Formats: sequence, C-alpha cells, structure tokens
Amino acid sequence: MHVIRFPRTRASAAGLLLLALALSVGCGSKNKNTPVTAGVDPDKYLFDQGHAALKKKSWLKSREYFRQIVENYPQSRYRPEAKLGLADTYLGEDSVESLILGANEYREFLVFFPTHEKAAYAQYHLALTHYQQMLAPQRDQTQTVAAIQEFEMLIQRFPDSEVAVEGRKKLQECLDRLSGADYEVGLFYYKSRWYPGAISRFREVLKENPQFGNRDALYYYLADAYVRMGAAPEALPLLDRLAKEFQKSEFLVRGEKLMASVKDGSAAEAIAKDAAKRLEKTKKAEADAKKTQKKGPRP
Repeated sequence: MHVIRFPRTRASAAGLLLLALALSVGCGSKNKNTPVTAGVDPDKYLFDQGHAALKKKSWLKSREYFRQIVENYPQSRYRPEAKLGLADTYLGEDSVESLILGANEYREFLVFFPTHEKAAYAQYHLALTHYQQMLAPQRDQTQTVAAIQEFEMLIQRFPDSEVAVEGRKKLQECLDRLSGADYEVGLFYYKSRWYPGAISRFREVLKENPQFGNRDALYYYLADAYVRMGAAPEALPLLDRLAKEFQKSEFLVRGEKLMASVKDGSAAEAIAKDAAKRLEKTKKAEADAKKTQKKGPRP
C-alpha cells in the first residue's frame, strides 16, 4: 500500500497514548479519569476516540485524534479511514474555509487510496463540499459547475455504489440550479411578451438539461410562446410531452385547453384579435402623441 509521507517523525506508542489521554482530558471529556483499555493499540484508541467525537459533532476534538493517526502512524490500517474522518470534520463544520480544506482531504484520499473500499464515499463527499457552497441561480455558479463535475465522476467511476443513487439526485439538483438562470430569464421574456427571447431561453434549457425539474412549466410556456408567434405546430409535441410525463401538475389543465384551441383553430383567432387590439392601441398612442406635438409646449 502506498504510504503518504509527512515531515513529522513517528512518535512512540507510549508518548502518543499520553497525548491521547491529554487530549481527552483537555477537550472537556465527561469522564476525565477513564483509563485506556489494556491491550488496545494506540492507533485504534485514537481512531475510536475520533469517531466518538465525530458522532457528537465535536469537529475540532475529532480532527485532532484523526490527525495524530494520519501524521504519526504511516503503516496503520486505520490511516485511510482516519484521513476520511479528518475530511468529514471539515465537511461537518460547513464554513467556506472548512469546505475548501475538506475538499483537499477527500482529493488526497482518492489520489493515495483510489481502490479503497470507501473511495466512492470519498468521491461523493468531495462533490458535497462544492454542493454545499452553491449559490442562487442568478449568482455565480462556479461551485455548481464543480459539484456537477464531481457527481459525474462519482457516477462514472462508481455507478453501482450506494452513494451513486443519492449522487444522481443531487446531480440533477445541480443541473437545475445551473439551468435556473436561463429559465427565469425566459419566463421574464414570456411575461413581457417578447416571445422570441423566451423561446430561445427555454429551448436552451431543454437542450442542456432534458430532465429539468420544472419542465412542466417550461413545456407549457414554450408551447404558448410558439402559438403566440404563429408557430402552433411546434407547440403540439411539447403539450403532448406535458400530458405524458406528468400525472400531477398545475399546467396539465392549461396545457389541455391550449392543445384543444390549437387543434380547433380558436387559438389562432384569439391571437389575431389580440394582435389587432394591440395594433389599435399603438396607433391611438401615436396619434395622441402627434396631437400633443402640434399643440406645442404650454406657456
């Protein structure tokens, strides 16, 4: 097994036992006089104490126990999982700084122990260090892109692992977050009646993210935008997908009505009337503006 080298020399077993005891006392252990069980190896003692502290979310205390194994026991069989435990304390702390440090620990684990039985675990949690830093759709998506890359790596390298199931769910969440900005812009254009812009944005979302979580709304708005642009045939496949892919959606009834109006021609008639009304309003506004200009400025 490849051994990670650190600059510190290996401490004696007795010295580390004393250090472990001092840590357990100094960090506020409830039972300060609990002796080390006779015959227990010091690395195992440190590992057990580290996991106990980790379960209690005592991040700093747990971190110190795991760090002692990583830095002072290069041949210990607990060393790989102590490396993971160290990374887990940073992930659990969940600050920007700790997540960066945690990502580094998980990456090092994957470099030095790529075939370890917990390599999939490390890859999944590496992705989480970016997932937990994702920002809202309209903000910088650097961490979202990084999370997508790591979740995709998880699915590629460990497709049958237990964590891959959850990884796929979170990958879709990340893709939806990344698509969210384009969807919101498209919806703004749709509500502003600038249908070419809405169509462009909505189509981009479907192209990049076919399983977009809010695609029932997207199907409807995109179909309606096509109808309003006089491209009703483009709307029918979208409305059909809406009906087939969703058993429950607030857009199902609206989609059925839109499909019926496209098929019987009433949609085209309604759009023509609406266009005529808007044209009439525009002409009236222009006429009123000309009258105001002829009157000139008020004295």
